[in-house]
Parts: sequence; structure tokens; C-alpha cells
Amino acid sequence: MTGRVVAIVVALAVLHLILIQPNHPHAMTWAALKLVPLELPLIVLGLIAAPAAVAKPFRVVLTGFLTLMPLVKLADYAAYVSYARGFNLVLDAHLLPAAWNLTSGSIGTLPALGALAGVLLATALLAAVVWWATGVIAAIEPPRPGRIVAGLAIVPAAAVAVGDVERWWRPFHPGSAAFTARLALEHTRAMADTRADLARFREEAERDAFAAVPAETLLAGLEDIDVMIVFVESYGRSTLENPRYAPTIRPRLAAIEEDLEAGGLAMRSGWMTAPMVGGQSWLAHASILSGLWIENQRRYQALIASPRRTLMHYAADAGYRTVVVAPAITLAWPESGYFGYEAIYPAARLGYEGEPFNWVTMPDQFTLKAFERLELARTDRPPLMAEIALISSHAPWTPVPELVDWDAVGDGTVFNEMARAGDPPEVVWRDRDRVRDQFRQAVDYSLEVVGSFARRHAENPPLMIVLGDHEPATFVAEIDSFDVPVHVIGPPEVVARIEGWGFTPGMTPAEDAPVWPMSAFRDRFLATFTPEAPEQAALEEQDSTAWR
Repeated sequence: MTGRVVAIVVALAVLHLILIQPNHPHAMTWAALKLVPLELPLIVLGLIAAPAAVAKPFRVVLTGFLTLMPLVKLADYAAYVSYARGFNLVLDAHLLPAAWNLTSGSIGTLPALGALAGVLLATALLAAVVWWATGVIAAIEPPRPGRIVAGLAIVPAAAVAVGDVERWWRPFHPGSAAFTARLALEHTRAMADTRADLARFREEAERDAFAAVPAETLLAGLEDIDVMIVFVESYGRSTLENPRYAPTIRPRLAAIEEDLEAGGLAMRSGWMTAPMVGGQSWLAHASILSGLWIENQRRYQALIASPRRTLMHYAADAGYRTVVVAPAITLAWPESGYFGYEAIYPAARLGYEGEPFNWVTMPDQFTLKAFERLELARTDRPPLMAEIALISSHAPWTPVPELVDWDAVGDGTVFNEMARAGDPPEVVWRDRDRVRDQFRQAVDYSLEVVGSFARRHAENPPLMIVLGDHEPATFVAEIDSFDVPVHVIGPPEVVARIEGWGFTPGMTPAEDAPVWPMSAFRDRFLATFTPEAPEQAALEEQDSTAWR
């Protein structure tokens, strides 16, 4: 009898722990153990009251649910740590291959396979433990009146749990909740809402304020100057506001500003809000180019299938050669055909012969030097509208390159010794403070490269729009923000055209400088440099629709 009582207590403890498991880093505290799960009485009563013919199917369903939900909670936890939002199966299933590539690239294929095997084994073990626990409870055989009472008690227990799930009333105890059931319902509804959002997005994509603008007036205000939209990986507001990073990044921006002013260039800086944090840079790129708010993969896929014209399409209409430099692209990129690029430079076309910096295929200095060699240096060419991704500040942030003489860059083998320097990611990533310090160094390097490149071309300067693509993972950023800095660098007479944007003069944006959604950029850029642009009121209305 004593052994049976112990088994029942252990079984109840197992079910209790599964039901109270948090899904958010802030909830992962000892206080979580005090939560009273309202589903537990319902489960226990159901197992006791169920006749033998029903008990086994009920246990099968329970085991599946109580095995799946801990995985959902872990996925939520990982998504909150990385992206500051919960997991959505409709939107995030595509991230699994990307997660594998990053993990195997950071710690090695064999350790990654070991981790995957561990997850699968832990899941199977969890299912076995739940099956055992529900069997122990189902084996409780009270007298017939007791079974009847248990069956009748299911009704008020279900009412309390359902009422909490639907938030019809507060539970009888302030520390109780049907958290797991509510989370399951919220995830189910989120998937349905996602599908409805996509229908609205398709209508939004068909509205375009610039569709009727004559091609000969598009971007005429630029007077054929080259334009570079340069994304700096993981460069977010945290680099200027987090005390870990600001003492390095703010002086770097000040030094760049002083150097570029001496070269006769003008600068203005502000903020933009990215649609995500922690990864999925292509969503930020798509938001900038399309003028639509692309916050998830489904919207991205809907955009690719839509007739929406990007900034690259309009630039091509205006006589520009449209180019993308994408050193992170190492596989097929079929959706690139949508964006309107005339020339596409993935990693393999940039000519890098040096060693990779772990996941990072090449240093930012080589990327910009390759763009200079492949496009800027060409004679008798049209003006360029180029999108360039700088990835040295992408995780795992080790090792960090150093700036070399631009004329010594060559085929990139000059960086080989740097690529072999320092501890590997599997060592650095054991210590979160080291990870954060490596991030600080990597962003500082990327900004140094950008500033040096702009100064190098000060005599015949392009208009450079330099911005972060998103914040790093939240444990690195350590601030709650989706904002990224944006710097406009170029000839004074061209930069003066954006005075109406409200940006701060120089390379350091004021804390209260305007914050735009990235979806606002396309239309405001086109409106600023197109003489016969649509009314600004119409653009602002469209921006607000995208922002919502």
C-alpha cells in the first residue's frame, strides 16, 4: 500500500510539473512551482471516473497532449529568447532548417546531431513517463459511489478550468490557472489569425501610391547619384543604449562623423523599427524594399507571390542598375527574382578565397571591396541602386576581423590568420558575458568598415543609407526594443533633401529622434527624391496601415 501511495504522489507531481512548466524566460523562477494547475483536478477526476473502455483512449490523448505541450513551451521559450515573441507553427516551421544550419555551423555537426538525438530521446522518455503517470491515476479504483462522485465533480472542475482559459472569470485561487490549456488554445487561435492576416495583407499589397508616377520623374531628385542601402547585421538600439556596448559604439560613431565631415560629407541619423529581433534578416530587407510590414514568413511568402513593386523595380524604371550583394547566401535563392535585382552577388560570386569566420562567410571589408571591384569601379555604367548585407556582426561573433589596408584586401587570404584566431564558438558560448563582449567587438568592426569605406569614396560619394537589420537575440540586447539606428551619409546637397525626415545631424541619433517602421522607408525615399510624388497624406495613411 505504501508503494502505491508513493507512486500516486510521484504521478501527481509529474503531471503538476508538466502543467506548470513556464514558456517565457521571465516566468522561469521558483515561484512557478506555486502555481495551481486547474487542469490537474480535471485530469485526475476524468481518469478515476472513466470506465475501462474509455480510460485507455483517454490516456492516449492525454499522453499526446502532455508530451506535445512541453515541446510547444520550449519552442516559445526559445522564440522569446531569440525573437522576443512566442512560437507560431504556421510562421516558424521554416526556421527549423535555419536553426540546424546555425547550430551545426557554430558547435559542429556531431555535437549538433548529439543534441538533436538528446531532444528526441528526452521526448520519448517524457511520453513514457506521462503514460506511466496517467496509468497510476487510472488504476485508482474507489467504490462505485466514489466513482460516481468523481464523475459528477468533473462538471464544476471543467467549468472552472474553461472559465479561466476563456478568461470569463478569475479562478477561485489567485495562484491558480489553466495555463497549459490556455496556451494550447492561444496557439491554435494564433494560427487561424495568421491565415486571416494574410488575406488582409494580399489586399494591402495591391495598393501602391507610386504605381501611376511617370517613370521619367522617379528619383529624378537624386540626379543619377549612386545609392547604397547597407544593412549591418544585428545593429540595434541596444548598441547605443546598453551600458555594455555604448562606451564602444558611441565613440566609434563620433569618430566616423569627425572623419567624414573632414572629407566633406554630410550625415543625418534616426531610428527605424524592425519587424522582428534576433534573426530572419530577410524580413527587414523585404519591409524596406516593399514598403509593407513583413513581420513573418507567411507575409514574406505572400509578398513574393504578389504584384507589389519594390524600390528596386522603381529604381530600374528610373534608369538605375539594381544590385544586391549577399555574402550570407550560400544556397539557391529562388525568391530573389521577385525583388527586381539586375545583378545578384551571393557568396560564391564575390571572389573570396580566404577562410570563413565560422558561419560568417567573409569579413565585411571584403564584401564592400568586392562591391567596389565588381560594380563601382565599372566605367560607362548607369547609376547604381545597391542593397548590401554586412554579416561580420552575425552570431557567433567569433573571431572578429580587423580592418586592413583596402589595397591589401586582394582575394581575402589576408584575413586567414584572423579567421583562425581566438576561441571557437563552442568555447565562447559557454559564457553569456563573453558572447556579449564578442558582439560588441563585431558591431564595432562593422561600423569601422562602413566609416572607412565612406571616407574612401568621399571624393565621388554615393548616397549611403546604413541601418541595422534587427536587434540581436534578447539575451544579448538586454533591452526591450525593436528599433535600429539608420544613418544617411552622402553629399551635403543630397543629404539636405531629407531634412523633413526629422533625423539628427551627424552619426548619433537623438533618443527622441523620429522612429519609423521599416515599411515607411520605400515611399518616403521615393517621395523625397521624386518631383511628382503622391501627396504625403496618402503616404502617411499607407504607412500607418502597414504599421498596424
